[in-house]
Amino acid sequence: MAHGACLGAGIAMGSNATAVEAQTTKRTDRNEPFRYCLNTATIRGKNLPLDKEIDIAAKAGYSGIEPWTGNIARFAEQGGSLRDIKNRITDLGLTVESAIGFPNWIVDDEERRAKGMKDMQRDMDLVRQIGGHRIAAPPAGAHGTTGMDLQNIATRYRAVLELGRKMGVLPQLEIWGSSKTLGPLGEAVYVTVEAGHPDACLLLDAYHIYKSGSSFEGLKIINGRAMHVFHLNDYPASPPRTTIGDGDRVYPGDGVAPLTKIFTTLYETGFRGALSLELFNRTYWNRDDALTIARTGLQKMRAAVQKAFT
Repeated sequence: MAHGACLGAGIAMGSNATAVEAQTTKRTDRNEPFRYCLNTATIRGKNLPLDKEIDIAAKAGYSGIEPWTGNIARFAEQGGSLRDIKNRITDLGLTVESAIGFPNWIVDDEERRAKGMKDMQRDMDLVRQIGGHRIAAPPAGAHGTTGMDLQNIATRYRAVLELGRKMGVLPQLEIWGSSKTLGPLGEAVYVTVEAGHPDACLLLDAYHIYKSGSSFEGLKIINGRAMHVFHLNDYPASPPRTTIGDGDRVYPGDGVAPLTKIFTTLYETGFRGALSLELFNRTYWNRDDALTIARTGLQKMRAAVQKAFT
């Protein structure tokens, strides 16, 4: 078995991953088994600056926030202080659970990949400046590419993990359900195993697992300790899986996703991380203010989790 395997015994937690987890782990039990985080995509349609997104997350009652690196950079470019942002997050009792960026670290083209690694380093630095220690590593740049060699991707992910050790920010391999590469859950599992790195970990998503056509049964063979954040959402029965899109995601409990099965499986496999609400629903954006959206999402997440463990 590869050194970083997440099947069976699971990924061995390396020094970087262990340090990251130690900073955010809180006591959890079956009454409150997970932390709750706001992925700022959920209120992205409101076009708020970073500091306002942070305020919304705190007022709504979340314990964590998952901002987009583009918004972090924009805030700094417009004269905002990232040191002040870090202090603001701490003062409000929040944790930066993760961050979302789109560097092209995965692509075959060497020049694009080299730039992608520089972009990843830049994004990791932004995340570190606001007190974060994790970042998504999605298949950006390979979304429409078929036939990529998964062993090559594993080698490239290992390089990103090594960069993460230097930067103090853990890259989590993320799946995109509609992607031609790293869409199915099994491909992501293969890459994390073959990366052969103790920090290898997954960033999964209820909608993306469904969209990819993978079965939620696959969660049973993944060590939950090799996941720190799980993107949470729900999806309706219509449109069908083949045509459903990001904007069709709905609040947890308002769709047909097997949330009880997902939560109990995650818990049984050892996941004690953060559920991060990630929606792109324009109906919510057009109808409600950002605080209402965030509060409603948290209430529905908590209700769905409580239902699963009652």
